[in-house]
Amino acid sequence: MDRYLEILHRYWGYPDFRGIQREIIESIGSGTDTLGLMPTGGGKSLTFQVPALAQKGVCVVITPLISLMKDQVDHLKQRNIPAAAIYSGMRQDEIVTILENSIFGGIKILYVAPERLGSELFLAKLSHMRVSFITVDEAHCISQWGHDFRPAYLQIAKLRTLCPDAPILALTATATKEVIEDIRKQLQFKDDNVFRMSFERKNLAYVVRYTEDKMSELVHILKCTSGSAIVYVRYRKRTKEIAKLLNDNKIPATWYHAGINPEEKSKRQEDWQNDKVRVMVATNAFGMGIDKPDVRTVIHPDPPSSIEEYFQEAGRAGRDGGKSYAVLLWNTGDKRTLHKRISDTYPPIDFIQDVYEHLAYFYEVGVNSGRGAKFEFNIAAFSRTYGFPSLRVNSALVILSQAGYITYDQMPDTKSRLMINVTPNDLYKINFPHNEDITLTALIREYGGVFRNGYVFIDEELISRMSGLNRDETYSALISLSRKRIVSYIPRSNVPTIRYETDRVDGKDVKISEDVYELRKKELAKHIESVIDYMENDDVCRSRQLLRYFGDKESDDCGQCDVCISHKNSKAKEDVFINAQKEIISFLSDGKKHWIKELYNLNVPNPALSEALDYLVKEEKVEIENIFIRIAE
Repeated sequence: MDRYLEILHRYWGYPDFRGIQREIIESIGSGTDTLGLMPTGGGKSLTFQVPALAQKGVCVVITPLISLMKDQVDHLKQRNIPAAAIYSGMRQDEIVTILENSIFGGIKILYVAPERLGSELFLAKLSHMRVSFITVDEAHCISQWGHDFRPAYLQIAKLRTLCPDAPILALTATATKEVIEDIRKQLQFKDDNVFRMSFERKNLAYVVRYTEDKMSELVHILKCTSGSAIVYVRYRKRTKEIAKLLNDNKIPATWYHAGINPEEKSKRQEDWQNDKVRVMVATNAFGMGIDKPDVRTVIHPDPPSSIEEYFQEAGRAGRDGGKSYAVLLWNTGDKRTLHKRISDTYPPIDFIQDVYEHLAYFYEVGVNSGRGAKFEFNIAAFSRTYGFPSLRVNSALVILSQAGYITYDQMPDTKSRLMINVTPNDLYKINFPHNEDITLTALIREYGGVFRNGYVFIDEELISRMSGLNRDETYSALISLSRKRIVSYIPRSNVPTIRYETDRVDGKDVKISEDVYELRKKELAKHIESVIDYMENDDVCRSRQLLRYFGDKESDDCGQCDVCISHKNSKAKEDVFINAQKEIISFLSDGKKHWIKELYNLNVPNPALSEALDYLVKEEKVEIENIFIRIAE
């Protein structure tokens, strides 16, 4: 038994690898830069976790989603695999401990958010680590042509200098030919070493349905199907509205978006994950790291901005191999909406300059000052103050961030902070309700400097485990103690932040380069047209359309999408029509006149008989005289 298979058996209990897992593992295990293209649910994580355990040193995994790395670290620890994660909001001493453990061999798999790659502490410690290889998950994020480009990913190239002997494994579920080439270029691949797994999903039926009443159609689809479902919408407000509509129609649903507090996010995800509610209505914030294999239906009432985005979200259905559906609803208004999305995502340059100028007014930052200043950013207040449309403000800030003037962090994940406001003696004199008492006991045991020595970062999940309370009970106890002014409690926050990366300049002097603006605007327009083509093309199998987009030219018709079923129905109808003609001609082949009503004794459906008879008369193959019919002479 080879070492990779032995590790798979020992830690995961699987009998063998599947798909291209083995090829990728052997490639990166031999020290070769490797790019793996695997669809959602294809088992990407094993392609780096298994070889990481087979080699000396630590595997550094760069992944963009904090919740995903937390889940994977928890799962690895449950299998007695030493793993850790570093991300924003952690205490400095926590980060140092993890990095030191990685240096001295205590960690085998180290997850890192891409934003951490710019940290001097991380880079200094990394230079002392024995790095077996570097894994770049969601590698399309490094490509400027990718649907989810993230500037922080460009920092990865620095690791080549610090770890020159460590090969890179890049993994993605969605990449066109252009994105693949860009990934290889950005990561400085030494070899053209790409492994492709077919993106075909034989158990997933893609359906595009035209409707002027999307909400009625949505309810109809969910009532006609069973099992867990996800409904993806474009805007936060619609998540709550549609969830209410579904609940009003006796379809249990909840909603999810980036603006919900972390505790509520976790609760809603758990309710859906454990089938307490059937439908999750969400923005694309509900995505990577979703580990629910029995999702039967994914519905998009709003069209996505790219085929990549749609394919990834639709691919969350049927990961257990069971029959599933991915449904895209559209109408004539969507074409206009998609084209408007281009101008909203790339507003005029003078508007971007104007937003930059008013940002300085908002925070009172003078010209030639401000470098390094960081502020919490309330986009609603800013937009209301200056009369800007908030959607375009958001886009302008993203572009300014890509241009290097600011860093706009839309979803920071800061840790909760707490300070006890009374002395230990005063605290012990107070009689608290049971939940508050055991919560305070857990706090004092775990966090030594919690008495008026300034705020300390806390982890509600740890307090919950130590106290024996569930998450909701712990949160309620902390809120109650805060209201009584026993503690000062600041829950985790994901309020957006803005940091000035350069001293402020006059708005008119802001320069946006072609590769940040014009080229990406053209690329978005190309993505939008691809989505429109997909919605409007009812002649080519949906699966084939998607697979061709990703470069698979040899795919076959799926036989189960709306186009294939329509073709089957048309073919069946045509067969009945042709058969009806043959039956009529055969009946009249004796050359005699027959009553027309005799035809209705033939074994042919009446609608097809009438249609075939009209056709034969027009083609002058039969003649009708009053109530008689015969072969035409």
